[in-house]
Amino acid sequence: MTINTGLDYLRTKTVVDCDTLDEQVAKTYGPFIDCTSNQAIAYGELSKPKNSALKADSLAEAGRLLSRFEGVEVFELAVEIAMVKLALRIAPHITGHVHIQTNPYYSFSTEKTIVNALRIVQLFQTLHPGFEQSRICIKIPATWEGMMACRILELAGVHTLATTLFTMAQAVLAAEVGCSYVAPYVNQLRVHFEMGFADPNKLLPLCVEIQKYYKSINSKTLVLPASLTSTAEIYALAGVNHITIAPGLLAQLAEPNLESGAEVKSLFDVGVAAAGDVEKEGKGVSFVNDESAYRMAFTRDLHGGSEEKLSQAINLFCDMQDKMVQIMKAAKIAY
Repeated sequence: MTINTGLDYLRTKTVVDCDTLDEQVAKTYGPFIDCTSNQAIAYGELSKPKNSALKADSLAEAGRLLSRFEGVEVFELAVEIAMVKLALRIAPHITGHVHIQTNPYYSFSTEKTIVNALRIVQLFQTLHPGFEQSRICIKIPATWEGMMACRILELAGVHTLATTLFTMAQAVLAAEVGCSYVAPYVNQLRVHFEMGFADPNKLLPLCVEIQKYYKSINSKTLVLPASLTSTAEIYALAGVNHITIAPGLLAQLAEPNLESGAEVKSLFDVGVAAAGDVEKEGKGVSFVNDESAYRMAFTRDLHGGSEEKLSQAINLFCDMQDKMVQIMKAAKIAY
């Protein structure tokens, strides 16, 4: 493979995914394996005038399908249908999974998360009969309740990704419940919402530590870092299982005059470990049958700092969920 761009270089080291629901991005910068998304990404797409018809169609579908699903109101269902429709548009341009995130309002309910996840799977099959379930991955915030939902969904044959992951404790539990992926957030989510804010505790080394730990226990769970803010962060993670990259950074990496990244030393090459030792922090530890031990380990991480990051992320995603519902309500009035 000829290496002309940063993207070319990165693809020789790791699996590259796109963090978008804009099919044009996949066409322009592919090939990609997976396509990831969340409420903020979906809101960005639904805010575009070009997707007005998609919103109207989603509302109409929600009205027709509402009687099939208990406990969901029409605008919430319309949001889910719209996210699935966007994912189905991009699916022909990738070869792996499309990732859809559950409603963040269900982050602390195992039952509601499971119901939501199964509804999303059913919507894929309803809107595109024959779409392979094996290509669907459900993103679920990495709360205790969320990961208990992942455990049940994985046993039912539904791929899951534990997202908004900030600690080794979360990573240990995610492997124990059998998640297909984890998404460590290199930067806390607020960096994408607050102009000028920079995360003082980037979790690049944690990604290395988790992958090393998973290899040591022969876990099937793959590491898929997210919430990246620069090409330097991306190059530092060359060698990770998967990496998902937003459109703006993909554009930078695709520039032929950008340094290839070969000069940037990956943390996977130099063997940098996070604070603490892999053997000490992970191996031999089990949380899946000890909720109180897990909660204590999580709340003690960074003296509560990691717990704050997770709470912040869930709140921001809830804000985006609310905005999508409002978009659907406005679309109903418009049409």
